[in-house]
Amino acid sequence: MAALDKIIEDFAFLDEWEDRYRYVIELGKALPDLPEDKRTLENKVQGCASQVWLVTHASGDPENPTLTFEGDSDAHIVRGLVAIVLATYSGKQASEIAALDALDVFGKIGLVEHLSSQRANGLRSMIKRIREEARVRAPA
Repeated sequence: MAALDKIIEDFAFLDEWEDRYRYVIELGKALPDLPEDKRTLENKVQGCASQVWLVTHASGDPENPTLTFEGDSDAHIVRGLVAIVLATYSGKQASEIAALDALDVFGKIGLVEHLSSQRANGLRSMIKRIREEARVRAPA
């Protein structure tokens, strides 16, 4: 999975929206497939037009665990968006995730304004789900 800094750096070199679109698809292709047994209703993200699944893993300090995520989608471009969301959040502590809005990252790389309203809503649903799971695990 690509590191967020590398993704932001790569987007800075891509001027054309078509090139950025292709890059997002490439990020999705590089995302490991989610095993079938994890493609459950419980792991499905509600509010996405495409099917999206997210799995959360917590480790380390039980008071403020480090969260890692697995994700997948049945749509190529959405799978790429999942890859960017995972690069933004995975491997951070719950308190840090709860305070971080990935929409800022998507705005920084100039992606949000090119998404359809359905895809943008799905992206918000993914981010909301991750941040809610972090809030539940973060110190009060």
